[in-house]
Amino acid sequence: MKEIIFDFKNKVKVIENEWIILKDGTKLSSRIWLPQVKEKVPAILEYIPYRKNDGTRGRDEPMHGYFSGNGYAVVRVDIRGSGESDGLLEDEYLKQEQDDALEVIEWIAKQEWCDGNIGMMGKSWGGFNSLQVAARRPKNLRAIIVVGFTDDRFNEDIHYKGGCLLNDNFWWGNIMLAYQSRFVDPKIDPNGRNKWLNRLENMPLWPTLWLEHTLKDDYWKHGSVGENYDDIQVPVFALDGWADSYTNPVFTLMNSLKVPKKAVVGPWAHVYPHDGLPLPAMGFLQEALKWWDKWLKNEENDVLEAPMIQAYIENSSKPNSKTEKVEGRFVALNDFKKDIGYKKYYLNSYKLTCKKSSEFIKINTPLNHGLLSGEWMGAGVLGESPSDQRLDDGMAVVFESDFLEQDLDILGFPVLNVKITSDQEKAMLFAQLSEVRADGFVKRVSYGVVNLALSDDKEQFIPLKKDEFIQKQIKLDACGYRFTKGSKIRLSLANSFWPMFWPMPKISTLTLDLNECEFNLPCFNGQDSNKINMQAQSAPLTPITLLEEGRVDRSISYDILNDTWTCITDGVGGVFGEGVYRFDEVDVLVKHNLKRELKLQNENPLSAQYTITQTMQIGREGCMMEADIILTQTSDLEYFYIKGKIAVKENDKLVFDKKYDYKTKRNSL
Repeated sequence: MKEIIFDFKNKVKVIENEWIILKDGTKLSSRIWLPQVKEKVPAILEYIPYRKNDGTRGRDEPMHGYFSGNGYAVVRVDIRGSGESDGLLEDEYLKQEQDDALEVIEWIAKQEWCDGNIGMMGKSWGGFNSLQVAARRPKNLRAIIVVGFTDDRFNEDIHYKGGCLLNDNFWWGNIMLAYQSRFVDPKIDPNGRNKWLNRLENMPLWPTLWLEHTLKDDYWKHGSVGENYDDIQVPVFALDGWADSYTNPVFTLMNSLKVPKKAVVGPWAHVYPHDGLPLPAMGFLQEALKWWDKWLKNEENDVLEAPMIQAYIENSSKPNSKTEKVEGRFVALNDFKKDIGYKKYYLNSYKLTCKKSSEFIKINTPLNHGLLSGEWMGAGVLGESPSDQRLDDGMAVVFESDFLEQDLDILGFPVLNVKITSDQEKAMLFAQLSEVRADGFVKRVSYGVVNLALSDDKEQFIPLKKDEFIQKQIKLDACGYRFTKGSKIRLSLANSFWPMFWPMPKISTLTLDLNECEFNLPCFNGQDSNKINMQAQSAPLTPITLLEEGRVDRSISYDILNDTWTCITDGVGGVFGEGVYRFDEVDVLVKHNLKRELKLQNENPLSAQYTITQTMQIGREGCMMEADIILTQTSDLEYFYIKGKIAVKENDKLVFDKKYDYKTKRNSL
């Protein structure tokens, strides 16, 4: 249970809104926590587009109040074009966003309360841009903390995975439409109505920005710090959890940076670790405070005595889509080569063995393979975790080991190398690692996917030729798991995975040359770790009144006569089931309903259809905004199509509406 701390070293003053004026005259809206002390103090910056007044307020107060109570100024800034800030938000991670951040850091350093030592932190967007800004090397930036981030925007973000299109690309683009339709609070900016209407008129159709770039081109390389890790010259503390989808960059970052660094990977979803779900959460704020004390206050402490990576190895357990707590232990990873050794398996007669095979095996899975996959990105909501995989594996080609004679711990990236051909010029290969437990349940441990028609660097589309074999590698997602004695290791292969990925345009049949296929498991042989504070703490919670309970309903149905599968996720009262609530301090009500409906026929990949319906309400009496949005994505052999509309009301009066009718080439998809 989280411990709420009320007594801190010093009192804290909160400035609800402070305008930061940039050189071009643009005003950025910020909320500032100031410790009430005479001396100048270091500062921490969080810089994101999610509205400091009525968006992230619920998480900001307990976290930033904690830091400020321990002697830090904290500046929470809404980036250009978001919240009450001026300007337009035209895309993710633009150079303009970074340029503005450099000015913000310079502004903070010049304030009378700041001693010139600044840290930057964030989760998700804020983790991304903390790394990106660090790579720009602002003079006063001393260290960063990043959570749920990426170092490779093409391969390790919400848009594409292995060159295949994630359906969450469409979901996230829809979310951004709703987020960016929210009003500019007149209590903060009395002249903000025109700013808001201009934002609506110029808002991009977000999913289309990313559908235009199906290869790893310069668009994706911009903002991907993995293009040159040496650009980062400040200490980095990186964190994430296995239930999230951004754990891979933790390992690549730690393996590549040459600065002081450390990382923690727990069992959590896409949340800050002191709010960690599934449990157990950790004392993230205490660990972060030690990090800031070391690099912003130059205090001697034990922050670097911890292992380079402390990772949670999950105990074997029955698969459960409603996972609330994960049993396991933290281990220490200091040296990738010494602490991890790979065990090689060959694919032979549907077994994982130590002997090669001369067989050729075909893969042609039903398009609905993947129904019980769970969410690509967990947010700590029940129903997100993958279910028992026996149903999905029944549609796949599976290879199993013998019964294990002893427990086996793995940590890192499982790697599959194959020699393969396809009868279509576009095809995907999906690989999944699972534990077949002694009780018969099948627990997913990791998975990976690759667009077979892309070059290894994902920069070129190379149409596949029938009967021409190619070599491909799938690096499955990093994982930490204990296979128990008496269980089996299972590798499942498929050429479809829906509803997580958009299907390829034609049904393909793949052929594997098993003589040149091998599967490598990262076996952990290091030590356990007890260096992590596992008592979650925070400052007092934000005053919030829950007006209506929320929920997330999930269902799968099959229309037998029309051979159509339908997957529905319905967030009622909140996208993540958080309910309808009011931020009491600013008297702002927030309600966001979102329904996802995906349809697909088993015999027709061009039948794939994804519709998202949203209602976003925000405001107070006399100033209430509502946005109603519906978008549908479909495709044919050559194009993607997105059609729909948005209607925005102010106090029940329509002030903006727009219809969308977009198409773009499928290119490599």
